[in-house]
Amino acid sequence: MSQPIFYTFGMSVWAAAGELAIAELGYPEDAIETKVVNLAEGANFSPEFVKINPHATLPTLVANGKTYTNTKDVISYLVEHAPKKVAKGTAFIDKVHEDKVDPNAPLLLARDEEELKAHASGFPLLFLQNRQNSLEKHSTLPEAAAFKEFYDGKKAGNGGFLAIYKGEVPEDAKQHFFKQSIAHWKNIVAFILDELPAVLPESGFLGGDTPGEDDFHLGAWLARITFFVGGKPDKDGYKALEKETKKPVPAKVAAYWLAWAERASFKKVYENGLH
Repeated sequence: MSQPIFYTFGMSVWAAAGELAIAELGYPEDAIETKVVNLAEGANFSPEFVKINPHATLPTLVANGKTYTNTKDVISYLVEHAPKKVAKGTAFIDKVHEDKVDPNAPLLLARDEEELKAHASGFPLLFLQNRQNSLEKHSTLPEAAAFKEFYDGKKAGNGGFLAIYKGEVPEDAKQHFFKQSIAHWKNIVAFILDELPAVLPESGFLGGDTPGEDDFHLGAWLARITFFVGGKPDKDGYKALEKETKKPVPAKVAAYWLAWAERASFKKVYENGLH
């Protein structure tokens, strides 16, 4: 049996979910080979990686002759083949991955001129430009011809964001972007204030006393949102969420954060800060 290969990147929210799983599930240090795909430079758009994962996303796992190309399937494989057995995932995982609470979106969203200006003078613009440069470069290679539809779609979508950041869209398009951004953050806040307290236990994890499959997804999601509001990977990190909730974080959500913050796996994955 060949060694599984786990494709990851230090700034990827969903790759972090896979990293939490690996750290929690008792895999020996040399059980899984790790390969870094630099999303910040658009390395995921190389034809070589698109051949591996047609979605060009992380995490990606190649194991036992099969390729797992989305977070749910990757973590499901890791749980199923782990030395340590944990609670299997439930339908809640799909809730965490719904587009309306996408934890990646806030990186690029802006709710007003001030946020847009801040994003356009920092990493978000650099990220978008690097992606576009990579797409333009790789899409012209002979080996990219088989993925023309993929590249055309990505160039159009990423280019649309880039045009907003560079002030190259009509005012009504920009105002529509602001409204979409406001709505997305409202969905995230509602998820934290209403949906999570309805499913979380008083203490511990969704999987019991220790994290289960659901928790690998939710733990990474919550860390990502907390990162966007300036939180740190310590016991008080969740309090930064009040910047958006405008009220105290629900007790169950706070307890859940504390449960993760003291785990060795969480400290390992986020040793250089949340992301």
